[in-house]
Amino acid sequence: MKVCLLTEGSYPYVVGGVASWVQMLMEGQPDVEFVIYSIGAESKDRGKFKYKLPKNCTGVQEVFLDEILSLPSRGMRENVLTEAQRETLYDLVVGEKPIDLAALIDIFRQKKWKSPLDIFMASDFFDVIQRVYRERFDYLPFTDYFWTMRSMLLPLFYLLQQDLPEADVYHSVATGYCGVVGGVAATVYQKPFMITEHGIYSREREAEIIKSDWAKGDFKSVWIQYFYHLAKLAYEAANHVYTLFELNAKIERDLGCAPEKIGIVPNGVHMERFSGIPPLENHGGPITIGAVVRVVPIKDIVTLLRAFFLVQQELSDAKLYVMGNLEEDPDYVALARRTAKTLGLRNVEFTGSINVVEYLPRMDILVLSSISEGQPLSVLEGFSAHRPYVTTDVGCCRELIYGDSQDDLGTAGAVVAPMDYEAMAEEIVRLARDYELRRDMAAVGYERTKRYYTYERFITSYQKIYEQERRLGGWQASDSN
Repeated sequence: MKVCLLTEGSYPYVVGGVASWVQMLMEGQPDVEFVIYSIGAESKDRGKFKYKLPKNCTGVQEVFLDEILSLPSRGMRENVLTEAQRETLYDLVVGEKPIDLAALIDIFRQKKWKSPLDIFMASDFFDVIQRVYRERFDYLPFTDYFWTMRSMLLPLFYLLQQDLPEADVYHSVATGYCGVVGGVAATVYQKPFMITEHGIYSREREAEIIKSDWAKGDFKSVWIQYFYHLAKLAYEAANHVYTLFELNAKIERDLGCAPEKIGIVPNGVHMERFSGIPPLENHGGPITIGAVVRVVPIKDIVTLLRAFFLVQQELSDAKLYVMGNLEEDPDYVALARRTAKTLGLRNVEFTGSINVVEYLPRMDILVLSSISEGQPLSVLEGFSAHRPYVTTDVGCCRELIYGDSQDDLGTAGAVVAPMDYEAMAEEIVRLARDYELRRDMAAVGYERTKRYYTYERFITSYQKIYEQERRLGGWQASDSN
């Protein structure tokens, strides 16, 4: 069986999170052949893989969105779209109706187009843009609206025109661009298509856009609705959608995914990797706090640093290690370092990417400050190393810390609201001052991971899922189950 895994902004260029999950998925199924279709932002990353590809990964097809900037344009062209094609593009821009991917394929995968600019510069498409503007956005400056549409749609147009690898099953690790491309590939080759959604992609884009400087005023809502529309396109194209926990499944249903398509498969970790790490000790020295996290905005390192400022008011010799990639967003790394300096923090170290097995034995308490998550592997790894966690109330963190209705093991740490650095600091100090509480919480987290979140359970689930997808046998309509 050959599976095409479609990734976006993650594997194989980013360490941790979804990228680690992809590596684990491939390594655990040596009898499955994988090929990666990777959508990246900047072509400077071409070939700069952060992972050694498993032997059963036979190729990586890299597509970078900044290559759009160098595409040629033949200028304005007249009458190049049929009436049906214009209506399909109108529905795509408006984003309210379901769109038949076969209709998009009919438009974008014709050999007559030299680049996506050929379609965007067609007078027919300009008429579509004007029509949507008059009907819905005439309170905005037209020039600004046009360039916003250009920025939004050109990446999608570009991806829809790319060559696609042939496979038996298409598996996207998000909705968004890679979700739509996965649906297109499955339609072209008449094969099954599935999605695993870790965080809710459209919700994450919304959070980023709200905080962004590049989207201004009313245009923020235009961008946000666009990404929700891409998610719906991906849901509609998929045979099955898998997520990590029930709350995500509920959100997916609310966003328009058919309930009968949705399945839940928790993450899993190699607990044996951490078997050499002893349980917490009452060492009597300074408390060491750790965050295993990429230094990027969605992980909200600034809130973590503000919390640590308050912690040091109570525990002056406390230490903080921020353990994760410093290369993904240099501007945010610079902001984090400036924040630490402005606050006058002592004993803070940004380690960059590290071997967590070597660092976790030094930690007394682990912290996750994210504003969005799925089911973070870093928390499960911390539990496997007998460490308690303070997390924000995002994704599956509440369930990991407190358990669900079927789990009476107890509490493995504490959960606070996102961006609430005062509550975060309070919980860190509470755990820091009570060794027995830390030890007992760590024991609960370890047992919870052992029962419900092992790598073996995770791999067995996906072996069954891939076999189920393969048995769909040839082409099945997207509502098949």
